[in-house]
Order: sequence, then structure tokens, then C-alpha cells
Amino acid sequence: MGNGIKSGGAFTLPGTDVTMNRMGYGAMRLSGTHGTGAHAAHIFGPPKDRTAAIAVLREAVAAGVNHIDTSDFYGPHVTNQIIREALYPYPEGLTIVTKVGARRGHDGSWHPAQSATELTQAVHDNLRNLGLDVLDAVNLRMWGREARPGEGPVEEQFTTLAELQRQGLIRHLGMSHATPTQIAEARAIAPVVCVQNLYNLALRGDDVLVDELAAEGIAYVPYFPLGGFTPLQSSSLNEVAAELGVTAMQVALAWLLHRSPNILLIPGTSSVTHLRENLAAAELQLSPEVLKRLDSIGASAA
Repeated sequence: MGNGIKSGGAFTLPGTDVTMNRMGYGAMRLSGTHGTGAHAAHIFGPPKDRTAAIAVLREAVAAGVNHIDTSDFYGPHVTNQIIREALYPYPEGLTIVTKVGARRGHDGSWHPAQSATELTQAVHDNLRNLGLDVLDAVNLRMWGREARPGEGPVEEQFTTLAELQRQGLIRHLGMSHATPTQIAEARAIAPVVCVQNLYNLALRGDDVLVDELAAEGIAYVPYFPLGGFTPLQSSSLNEVAAELGVTAMQVALAWLLHRSPNILLIPGTSSVTHLRENLAAAELQLSPEVLKRLDSIGASAA
């Protein structure tokens, strides 16, 4: 083993002096899950154990994580308030990336919030709850089918964020759940430093986009890198993990780090134990033969 998460390398956002370790942390799961069965509201309300949530964040930063992904629609408001309680004043070099473009219903349901007024309010909500005067980076979260983004114009929304950037409220802009066409449209308005889409070992629909962004030096941040609410299941993945003496989830994260140097990881957990397992994946080296076997998982799932 090497030197912790730094073994996974670092990435500098294009046109900036922001360098982040490629193994980061996604704060989404710090919020609660309320209701049962079909009525359960994911990422809604307070966590069962706020003290444990604070401990996870502090452990992550102590271990070298300097990239935290969040949003004020997680909770809503709850996750950002926990981040502030755990880490404020924020350590030098920590980059907090948030996203806007959605709102939550009283039942935990998700709804688009894409008007100029809603996006502006969301930026101010993030600033207030994180305790910041300026947000490091803001992703515009687009809409579509659950697994894949849908086409649609982004000019009005991204122009709103670009204006807030000019006002000094946002340093850098990105896109989330977006198509290549939408990303190109956004880049014509203002620089895009990162793209956050659904991508993992099994769901490989963005293979071409990952490579195109890498050629442009733009970060690609896969959300649900471990499958999300339905974790990755694969006999090939399990076999490789058993052979290497690690967990299947560690192998899945390591594969993403090997996939392309512009990929930044934000696995989320509310457990310190699972956090340590995730971070250890940065030290896992995969041979060409193992990578070939793992690549076949995505091909079979296509």
C-alpha cells in the first residue's frame, strides 16, 4: 500500500488553480430516509445520528479528502448545515462543490427548479447554509429519465449561473445529468470545469463523453459510482475482489480511477468504517488482465 488517497492521484480543474485529490467524498447520504416502502423519501430530513454524520466528514478531511460534493436540496438544507457544523471554518485547500436545479416537495419528492429566480435562490441557500461568501463550484443539474439525461435547452439556466459568477458568488461552473449537446451549449456561455453524470462499472453510457472531456482537460465526476440505491451486482466483480482480498466496492472504485485520469470520485456513506474502505480503494492497483475482465461487465450490461 502507498500513501492513502493520494495514491489515486490529483486533478487540476481547467483554467483554475484548484487541485483536488481524485478520491473525494459525496455528502448526499448524510441526510435521512423517511417513510417506508414506496413512500420512503431518500435523502430527506435529518440523519438518524447527526453525531455520526459529523464524524464521517471530519474523518474524511483528516484522511486527505479535499473535494466534497453536496447540494442544498439534500435534506433539504440538512446536509449543508451538517457540513458547516463539522468543518467550519473550512481547512485551506478544501473544495466544496454543490449543485442547483431541483427542489424538494414536503413528501421528499423531487421537482425541477430551473427558473432564474429559483436558481438564484438556490445559490443563496447554499451560501447561507454552508456559511460561505462565494461557492467554489456549482453544477447545473438538468432533468430527464432516471438513468439518462434528456435533451433540452440550457441557455437561460446557465446564463443565470454565469451572471452569478460574474457577481462574485460562484468561482467555477459545471453541469450535472447533462447530455453532450447541453454541455457544449453551456461551454459557449461560460467555461465548464466539471461534468457530473451517472456512470459506473456497469453503466457505461458516457464512455465517449468521458474520453472527450479528458481530451479537453475537463473533470468527469461519476455519481452513483457504486450503483446508488441498487448497488452493483456482478459475479465477475465478486470474483476479482475475492482474488485481490478486497471488497467488490473497492474494486469498482479502483476501476473508475484506472478508467481515465480526469475521473474524480465522490462515493458517499454515513459510516466511518465504509468511508475508510472507500478511501483505501485509491491504493488498489489493477493489472491489465483484471481491467479487461472488469471492462466486460459494462459490455455485458449494455
